[in-house]
Amino acid sequence: MVVTIDLALRGYFGELTVLDREHLPRDGAVLLAPTHRARWDALMLPWAAGRRVTGRDCRFMVTADEMKGLQGWFLHRLGCFPVNQGRPTLASLRFSVELLACGQQLVVFPEGRIRREDGPIRLHQGLARLALLAASQGVDVPVVPVGLAYGHADPRPGDQAAVCFGRPLRAAGQGRQAALDFSAELAAAMESAEQAARLVVGRPIGSP
Repeated sequence: MVVTIDLALRGYFGELTVLDREHLPRDGAVLLAPTHRARWDALMLPWAAGRRVTGRDCRFMVTADEMKGLQGWFLHRLGCFPVNQGRPTLASLRFSVELLACGQQLVVFPEGRIRREDGPIRLHQGLARLALLAASQGVDVPVVPVGLAYGHADPRPGDQAAVCFGRPLRAAGQGRQAALDFSAELAAAMESAEQAARLVVGRPIGSP
């Protein structure tokens, strides 16, 4: 954390801001659902919600492609594990539910990739399926929408950076329609949180 947060993150950005941290549960299972705007996101979340804040690490569910090579080695040590978010296997979902049942803090980027351009937030179904599976097994999992923003679409040295935590949501129901409904609710909450963060860095959604 000294290298990644104190040196790399704080050394690169001019100012770091957290909004509405009171929405972040400090104990018990929690599923963070952030927008994905830059590779810096993997450091911003531990800074805003990691061990120094909640007393526990962020465990990241990432795509298999991101776990290759040197980057994969580094991400593994940040607590990441691979999954196909478009078509997650039952084994990967069960492993994630086990982590949540143990009170872990799990991070899933439901967009599935870094997206720098503005536009409607479109989510893969992996996070919704995971939240519904956990609920069906009696694991109470608040899903916290998170908005991340930087002074430029491609962050530059000295930029402002901000994180906003939305109010926790809870998935309910079963089947494909329940997953679609929850994904729509989550996408709207993520967009609202991102807009709040974007206003802080002076780049509201839809601005040039």
